[in-house]
Amino acid sequence: MEQKLNRRNWLRKGLLTLGTVGAAPHLFEGAFANTPLQLDKNNNIILSPNAKEYLINSEGLPKGIFAKLNANENPYGPPMSAQNAIKEAVVGGNRYAWKEMADLIGKISKKEGVSPDHIMMGPGSSDLLEKVAIVLFMKGGNIVSADPTYMSLIKVAESVGAKWKAVPCKNDWSHDLKAMEAAIDSETKLVYICNPNNPTGALTDAQELEDFCSRVSEKVPVFIDEAYLELADGKTKSMVSLLGKKKNVIIARTFSKVMGMAGIRVGYVAALPSFLEDINKITRGGMGISYTSILGATAAIDDKEFQDMSIKLNAEAKEYVYTELKKMGYSYIPSYTNFILFPINMDGKDMLKKMTEKGVGVRAFQIQGKNYCRVSIGTMDEMKLFVKSFGEIS
Repeated sequence: MEQKLNRRNWLRKGLLTLGTVGAAPHLFEGAFANTPLQLDKNNNIILSPNAKEYLINSEGLPKGIFAKLNANENPYGPPMSAQNAIKEAVVGGNRYAWKEMADLIGKISKKEGVSPDHIMMGPGSSDLLEKVAIVLFMKGGNIVSADPTYMSLIKVAESVGAKWKAVPCKNDWSHDLKAMEAAIDSETKLVYICNPNNPTGALTDAQELEDFCSRVSEKVPVFIDEAYLELADGKTKSMVSLLGKKKNVIIARTFSKVMGMAGIRVGYVAALPSFLEDINKITRGGMGISYTSILGATAAIDDKEFQDMSIKLNAEAKEYVYTELKKMGYSYIPSYTNFILFPINMDGKDMLKKMTEKGVGVRAFQIQGKNYCRVSIGTMDEMKLFVKSFGEIS
């Protein structure tokens, strides 16, 4: 039996751990905070036809989290270059930052190989995903995506009247592009692809994706969420080059992951100017970014040393966890991100409770009837604590 619960009321009742709230803020606050969550009889969130997320009652649990490995954050950021720029920028915080934003857009457009009118800024890429959903689905329609995937755009689209056509991932967890294309109909207003995907960490072949986007975007816009692109470490490529061919694609990027600025909130989309004009008719891109955040991002985008370090240390810690999981007899989905999803031999809610008791924050899901743990990649010390704690409960 399903039930629905107001999100703010849920928070007031204290049903969620600090780690869970921090890991999925888009589920609980913002413009759609009063939209009911779908819960099963055990108070787990129903994410999709194929996925649920386990939640636990925080009552009686320790308050401290020693290894926060539940939100896919970069443990090494913000880079010192951004920190210094933000400190110096505070004195200008009484001014709007339109000129400074134009300077940042100039750097981004050069990086992406498009003109500045192809770029829209936002306070994190999730904000832009949600704005696109609001504008496109105010009059209904449907959205096609993989299942499981990142739910921010989809949940907001459903909140304003869209229908979701969920297409299960393939056996290797990549997008089933053939089935997704077949799911498109006259009511489809957007195809959403997260590559590398969240929460699986899996990658869809770049050439197959490029061919799909090139072909399908002639019929319907294709939104490619590339939040984790840099962490794939050269194993794939951005779809931004399709804009040079006038394809109707939208590419989302963020400063939250490889640049370590999740809490500072800067992201952008690259799209055809005509598409961005439609978004700008309803909402102004970039208005929600602070002066200090813009100056921090302007410094961080040039900090190649920090980005390279983040990629290197993320890969090393991930390989360590791979090795230790194998020793414990666990398989895992090869990840091209800063997290690992792997099946567990225990109840997901019980695992989540026991790990939280040990001060380690992770996520727990049921996907296609199986229980999974998703652990974000932190520092090597944090991953050693995760391995030790998980080994003790498994």
